[in-house]
Amino acid sequence: MTSAPSSRFDSLPLAPATLENLVRLGYLEMTAIQAASLPPALLGKDLIAQAKTGSGKTAAFALALLANLNARRFAVQSLVLCPTRELADQVTTEIRRLARAEDNVKVVTLSGGVPLRGQSASLEHGAHIVVGTPGRVIDHLDRGNLKLDALNTLVLDEADRMLDMGFFDDIAKVARQCPAQRQTLLFSATYPEGIAKLASQFMREPVTVKVEAQHGGEQIEQRWYEVKEAERLPAVARLLDHFRPASALAFCNTRARCRDLVQLLQAQGYSALTLHGDLEQKDRDQVLVRFANGSCSVLVATDVAARGLDVTGLAAVINVDVTPDPEIHVHRIGRTGRAGETGLALSLASLDEMGAVGRIDQLQGRQSVWHPLAELAPANGGRLLPRMATLHIQAGRKEKIRPGDVLGALTSDLGYTREQVGKIDINEFATYVAVERSIAQEVASRLAEGRIKGRSFKVRLLKD
Repeated sequence: MTSAPSSRFDSLPLAPATLENLVRLGYLEMTAIQAASLPPALLGKDLIAQAKTGSGKTAAFALALLANLNARRFAVQSLVLCPTRELADQVTTEIRRLARAEDNVKVVTLSGGVPLRGQSASLEHGAHIVVGTPGRVIDHLDRGNLKLDALNTLVLDEADRMLDMGFFDDIAKVARQCPAQRQTLLFSATYPEGIAKLASQFMREPVTVKVEAQHGGEQIEQRWYEVKEAERLPAVARLLDHFRPASALAFCNTRARCRDLVQLLQAQGYSALTLHGDLEQKDRDQVLVRFANGSCSVLVATDVAARGLDVTGLAAVINVDVTPDPEIHVHRIGRTGRAGETGLALSLASLDEMGAVGRIDQLQGRQSVWHPLAELAPANGGRLLPRMATLHIQAGRKEKIRPGDVLGALTSDLGYTREQVGKIDINEFATYVAVERSIAQEVASRLAEGRIKGRSFKVRLLKD
């Protein structure tokens, strides 16, 4: 019998600077998918890895492609294909964090909803790693903006979702333009037949690893409440009043339900925002930033809109409607109770939805635990407002703004403490900075009158 492989990152053949960076990021123990996929990936083998979202798969392929990278060579050496812009943005952020050990690793995101011109300019300045959606990557290949002749690693992330979205031909077109002598890493939550077709056409003797879902749910407390239809939306406010989660993601099955719920919550004084397919990309980006940086307490979303959304430290998930697909229910509640934290999953169900609840029980191998709505009493302390608020600065990467520039303007120039400032998110044309809610309006006024990198920019406080 062979002994179990070590689950520590320092058991891997990674550079000392990379290991130091992992320690700084708090990565000590590998997740199951990392422990299974990194050893063969670091040996240069092609890989088919089956694992759910939230299992740590991004770091699994990011560490492999970074180990293959020559930062002194200004050419695209890795390409990661993702199904959605949101996932591409998240993957880019994670790769940048993991690449801090190396000097000047340039990661460029190529996805729709953003002008081609800025992306072309980024590619012209030299990129090491490209993360993008298939359609936009093909746009740049067809225009000659993107060259793949130096590529050594191709990653297909959430390959099953790309196939569901009809991207097989696009993936095939991109793969044909990559050098034959490359490594291909394919990550997928499920294994539809299209995966086998991709593997047979574009992979060389791939190693297959499969990891069961990490969320057995032991760290998630699940509670069910039976509601009549008229009680459903008011019941969400009662749940928030009773449990007072610092952050909650509420899932609805339709956009109309999302809009109705957000109106009700905002009317009752909650800091609530909605995420649905009708939002323009700029508004969507703002919503995601505000929820992730702790300046919005409740995000109301459909499953489609929340794809690729991964928020750390999520206190509660509320299922406003029961999803007919039990796998999606497990995926929804698996967004809380991560990284050793405990989480709360609160679900509302009418008599009409009991069949769907039965299918969820069957999949989870456990009986639902039901509680009466009557036990929900408001906790002391009034409405729980988020600790932070978000400032919007009308300048981004295009103006070469970096997080340190904003932090310096707030702390060194204006005298605020580091503890009063939260996450700083910078995109192409805008910067979002979280500050303590109690001082937000004052900070916005003073920063608008002050300077960042010696220049004045428009600053406004984003209102709930």
